[in-house]
Amino acid sequence: MFDNKEKTNLNEMGEFGLIQHLTQTIQLTNESSVKGIGDDAAVLDFKDKKTLISTDLLLENVHFDLRYVPLKHLGYKAIQVNLSDIYAMNGIASQVTISIGVSSKFPLEALEELYAGALIACEKYKVDLVGGDTSTSTQGLVISVTSIGYAEADEIAYRSGAKEGDLLCVSGDLGGAYVGLQILEREKQIYLENPEIQPDLEGKDYIIERQLKPEARKDVVELFRHLHVKPHAMIDVSDGLASEILHICNASNLGCKLYEDKIPIDPMTYETAREFGLDPTVCALSGGEDYELLFTVPQSDYDKVKNQLDISIIGYMTEPAAGQKMISKSGSEHDIVAQGWNAFTKKD
Repeated sequence: MFDNKEKTNLNEMGEFGLIQHLTQTIQLTNESSVKGIGDDAAVLDFKDKKTLISTDLLLENVHFDLRYVPLKHLGYKAIQVNLSDIYAMNGIASQVTISIGVSSKFPLEALEELYAGALIACEKYKVDLVGGDTSTSTQGLVISVTSIGYAEADEIAYRSGAKEGDLLCVSGDLGGAYVGLQILEREKQIYLENPEIQPDLEGKDYIIERQLKPEARKDVVELFRHLHVKPHAMIDVSDGLASEILHICNASNLGCKLYEDKIPIDPMTYETAREFGLDPTVCALSGGEDYELLFTVPQSDYDKVKNQLDISIIGYMTEPAAGQKMISKSGSEHDIVAQGWNAFTKKD
């Protein structure tokens, strides 16, 4: 996790000393950040814009495994998964708070690594860290991040805003994070059986990074502004494409047609899924943690989005009675089902 230099016990720091140490270099850069860390509450001023707030909880051995997740990557990812929720509302993220519960097994240097990753993400995405909390945990490492952002009232994209006939679109590619997780889990098991064997991750950098170091799609929101496109509905792909499509359909009271051959899957994801005996389409539908943006736009915006290399048109919204359907590569029609993480079974 960190080098072999002498470790600093957290008991030597105390809660306030720890917070001061971890946040002493933070500088506020957003105009909306009036007051950050150092008082009872942060003070933010968004003037006439709507405020967006989202929070996520990450638990050791539930959401991450420290046997293969570097602490710096974990800090970075904790920020990204929260910023993604703000971008999924078609907003701009501007502030975050970080709270951690940590056991005595972690020295100060471990938390410095965690915060270093978080601050790299904040700096990259121009987000201010304005508060948080620390506490003792008896259940391993606990991380809670709250993200704050803003948008004009008429720019916010709700899940409930899709219209019949809308194009169903998604950014980036899907399934890579889940397949990357399979590699990491495989190498963990090999290591546990024989610690002398080094991990074999060669040639799999892209999908490993999709799992360990996801990137929230702020660039897609900025692209919307550039193209003068206002998504009718939007959600981030955190639980798998199928689950997110159903969220939009249910919130908007609509059906949809999804075309399997239009789902964007990177060749490395496809080939590696096959190596594990997994269906690449199922990985995209149910794998999760891709943090891409799924959205609908009116058909009048077709010419604006059709040639964007990082956007795929994967289907369209239908009347409610038509149901939520996927058209397979063979042309057969199937109900879209949110199967979740337990759906993956190896083929015979």
